[in-house]
Amino acid sequence: MAGNVRKALVPGGTLLALVLVWQASCSLFRIDAYVLPSPWTIASYMADNAARLWDQLWFTLRLALKGIGLGVAIGILAALLFHLIPGVRSALSPIIIITQNIPTIALGPLLIVWFGFGLLPKLILLALVCFFPVAWSMLAGLGQAAPHLREYLSMIGASRWEILRRLELPASLPSFFTGLKLTATYGVTAAIVAEWLGASEGIGHYIVLKSKGYDTTGVFAAIVCIVAMALAFYGLAVLLEKLVIRWRPAASNGRGGRAA
Repeated sequence: MAGNVRKALVPGGTLLALVLVWQASCSLFRIDAYVLPSPWTIASYMADNAARLWDQLWFTLRLALKGIGLGVAIGILAALLFHLIPGVRSALSPIIIITQNIPTIALGPLLIVWFGFGLLPKLILLALVCFFPVAWSMLAGLGQAAPHLREYLSMIGASRWEILRRLELPASLPSFFTGLKLTATYGVTAAIVAEWLGASEGIGHYIVLKSKGYDTTGVFAAIVCIVAMALAFYGLAVLLEKLVIRWRPAASNGRGGRAA
């Protein structure tokens, strides 16, 4: 417990020092708020506009959760399909890699042309962004199961499904959660981009309105909300990993992977 507190103090102290330097610089050099608002100015703005910011953030939160959930589900299915049927992986991998190299800012308008301004193009965009880290991370994990254990299960007559369920899926969990943590942050960014491209609500739409009105403080307030949401998503993924993978602390303490 004490170790976790010490680990949290270092980044927390660094962040606090950065905020203090920021505040002192704005006060000392009398920087106008439309150029660079101080942390205190941003905090006051957020307090005064808390209701509106929350409404916009809640819209983005629901969109991100739907998109991330869809992307994770597709990523898991893709990883299992590629692992169980290697020919499918060979056939589809180039196409998937191509989709990941299309700029989101270019793909978004095409999806709007094809599917309109509703929820569907936003979910497609989010799913395309979110499924890849999960699929490739989990696929790597599925292939890392101990070969001697796989051979042993085959020798005692275990079916392909039993090997997958009892050995390969548990072995893939650390890699899966690595991909999930990446997806948790990518999903928030993708949701913001989707709202930029076409939305009437959401924190991304809020940033567009404030930037067009040269309201720099409003833009910074929205950025703070976005960062907070991304950190919350990442923290939720870390917490879920700790709850699901209970053997990892024991494996990393030099006891040969056995629980204490």
